[in-house]
Amino acid sequence: MNDDDREDNEAVKPPQETVSFAFDRMTVARFREVFPNARWSETLQAWTVPGKTARKRIDRWLASEADRRTPYEEERGRDAYEFEPILSPYLQVYERGFRVKTPFSRTVVDELRQIPFARWNGDDKVWEIPFSSYDDLQHRWEAIEEAAKRAEPAERRKRAEARKGTEEEARAKRRTTERRKKRLPVSIDDLPPLGRPVATTAFGIVVVTEITGELVDPAEVAEHHPDADDEHVWAGWRAATLDELVHTWPARAEPGGYDRLRGWWQPTLDELREARRSAKSKERLQSRREEPAP
Repeated sequence: MNDDDREDNEAVKPPQETVSFAFDRMTVARFREVFPNARWSETLQAWTVPGKTARKRIDRWLASEADRRTPYEEERGRDAYEFEPILSPYLQVYERGFRVKTPFSRTVVDELRQIPFARWNGDDKVWEIPFSSYDDLQHRWEAIEEAAKRAEPAERRKRAEARKGTEEEARAKRRTTERRKKRLPVSIDDLPPLGRPVATTAFGIVVVTEITGELVDPAEVAEHHPDADDEHVWAGWRAATLDELVHTWPARAEPGGYDRLRGWWQPTLDELREARRSAKSKERLQSRREEPAP
C-alpha cells in the first residue's frame, strides 16, 4: 500500500489534543497511567490524547506534574527570580509561579510553548509557568517581550499609519486581493493532486479543488507569481482543515528547484507543524465564538 492509499483508507479520528514534555521514564509512566489511550506521534513529535475534554485533562495533568518538581528546583527558581527578576508589565508572580499575559502574537505563543510545563489558562486568558521553569522563561523573555510590544494595538495602529499611502501598503492590498481570488498557477504538464494538502510558495499549505484550464497571463500576475509562464493554468484552492493536515504525510526531503518552479510540493514536517498550529488556533477560536452565551 502506498502513501496515497494509506491516507485514503485511514479512518477519521475523533477530536484530539497534543502535549509534549521533557522525556524521562517516570514522567511517561505517570502520563500513560492517566492517559491510557494516548499515542506518540512521530509526525507531530508529541503525544496525542483523544476526546473533546482532552485539553482540560491535559492542563490538569500538567499542573499536577508542575507540583511534582522537587522543592530544590522550585526554590532555585524563586531564588533566581529574586536575584535577577524580570520586570515587565506582561509578567506577574502568583503563588505557584508566573503568569504571562500579552496581546496575541504567534511569536509569543511559539516561545512559550518551548518552556517546560508552561500551560494556557483559558479561564483567565494567561500563560502559567512554574517557578522551576524560570531559567527557560528568562532565556526566552527578550523575544517574548519584543513580540508582545509589537502586538500592542497602539503599535499596530502606528505601523498601519506609517504604511498609509506607501508602496508597501499598496503591495499588501494587492496581495490580499490576489489571495481572495483563491487561484494558483500550476504547470499544465505537472498538475497537483486534487483534494489533498500541498505546499505552495504564494499561499502556504492549501487544498487544490479544481483545475480550471484557463491559461495564465504571465505579465498580469508577475508580481505575485513570478515563475508562471505560458504553460501554466489556473487552479482553484481552499484552506486545509486541521484534520486534513494531521493526516498528511510529510515529504522525505526539502522541495527542490523544480518543485518550487512548478508552484507546489509535498509539505515538509516543519511546514505541516506550523500549519497545524495555525489551524488548531483557528478551530479553537471558531469553537469559542459558537459557544452559547451563559
